Amino acid sequence: MKEYHKIQTVYLRDPDNNYKTLLEGQYALPEFEFLARCNWVFTEKVDGTNIRVMWDGAAVTFGGKTDRAQIPAKLAQHLQETFVHDAMAGKFGVKDASVCLYGEGHGAGIQRGGGNYATDQQFVLFDVLIDGCWLKREDVADIAEALEIPVVPVVGTGVLDVLVSRCRDGFESAWGPFAAEGIVARPSIELRTRSGHRIITKLKAKDFRG
Repeated sequence: MKEYHKIQTVYLRDPDNNYKTLLEGQYALPEFEFLARCNWVFTEKVDGTNIRVMWDGAAVTFGGKTDRAQIPAKLAQHLQETFVHDAMAGKFGVKDASVCLYGEGHGAGIQRGGGNYATDQQFVLFDVLIDGCWLKREDVADIAEALEIPVVPVVGTGVLDVLVSRCRDGFESAWGPFAAEGIVARPSIELRTRSGHRIITKLKAKDFRG
């Protein structure tokens, strides 16, 4: 099933230093500039590995960021124990279903500092695609509650300047007393570009550290 799309950083990167820093004020997409003063919803960006949980109406399957990506063994076991057939069938039905839950595998052994999130390997939900439609945040949260899984926390709302300030200053992760990796931001209403791509952006604290 569909791999998760690329999330564009809010600003362009500087080609003069091999794209290590941002060109602040130079938006990566014209849509970002047009919507900069609108209200965006900020969720914490988790430093882990992208995971897809797929339901076709008959079986649950798992994938990484790409179809060729390997899922760590401990995380694979956690997924199998968490997303059982009966729970998925009870939530999404068993006929002509096309469901993909997108989340982040995180915890000890996944990325540097993964143990800050958890001593074991876990899954946190951040997006849901059903029959080609991206669900609203409240519906994603409802699915997480029904399946008894965590969902990435909302860490604020505001214009894009607020996003930039939060990541430049840094903030504490919802998982504990350590610095959050960054923020993923979406307009408060789901929007798409003229070419049909989702309008969604991200920013990391390290983007301001060079």
